[in-house]
Amino acid sequence: MSVEQKNWFKVAFKVQGSVIPTIFGRVVLCGSFGLFISVLSFYKLPIAAKAFGGIIPSIVLGLLLVFRTNTAYERFWEGRKAWGSIVNNIRNLSRSIWVAIGELDLNHRHEKEQILKLLIAFAVSTKLHLRSQAVDDRLSKLVSPLQFKKLQSTTNAPLEIAFWVGDYLQAKYEQNQISLYQMNELQTLLNGLVDMLGACERILRTPMPMAYAIHLKQLIMLYCLLLPFQVVEELDWWTAPAIALVSFTLFGIEAIGVEIENPFGTDPNDLPLDAICNTIERNIEDLISIEPHYRRSGMYGISSSGEQN
Repeated sequence: MSVEQKNWFKVAFKVQGSVIPTIFGRVVLCGSFGLFISVLSFYKLPIAAKAFGGIIPSIVLGLLLVFRTNTAYERFWEGRKAWGSIVNNIRNLSRSIWVAIGELDLNHRHEKEQILKLLIAFAVSTKLHLRSQAVDDRLSKLVSPLQFKKLQSTTNAPLEIAFWVGDYLQAKYEQNQISLYQMNELQTLLNGLVDMLGACERILRTPMPMAYAIHLKQLIMLYCLLLPFQVVEELDWWTAPAIALVSFTLFGIEAIGVEIENPFGTDPNDLPLDAICNTIERNIEDLISIEPHYRRSGMYGISSSGEQN
């Protein structure tokens, strides 16, 4: 059972992480306008106009809102799938490098550890790149000082890191430490990382058309401001809370679409990229702690001398 199911009422009345702070001003404005219309009606001014109900049909506005929200969620879900692929490709690539490439001495082991840390750096730099943030101290702990200096001056840090990993794989192939088949498999995984970086950049740099966003906001505002004229005759002093409730619903749906449209930010409803990067780092650290050569560890019943245990 999920946390949402266990704490239904707690979630229902939760403000942090919701769009309430974003739309609160607009809801108050529409509710105040509804109260103003109620006051005018109280003084018998001829303001009731049910004909306004046909100007913006509810079904049209509803379809526009559904399309807006579905489009935004599709971008959110595509971003999550891209990051899922990044996690899987890094796990497979790091495992393959750790097992397939031999260690002739301690320098080779240290070199492999640095390459695996570069894979962590790829994920961290991708997160920073998508958030338009500069490289930070966390990256400085994963790469060499010379590499960190290079990343500070480059425009696409994850692409630079992918180049370094590819260069390492090419060098190991030329040194006959991996076969052509292994080289192709490793390069395929590395290419998958770059492909997912491109997929995230496509989401980030293809926002919803501004004309559509403007038109939808105008329709919602117009609908909420015309609605009091339609209902004041029946609702009287209940017009204000009714308009506030309707505007809360419409503005809330529209704000949710805006909130999840760019899933790579730092808002509560964005993808948990920090947690994903931490998971990748823990996976790599666990892998580094494992002895890659079973003959050295005696695993699978074979000792380092090649005899059966």
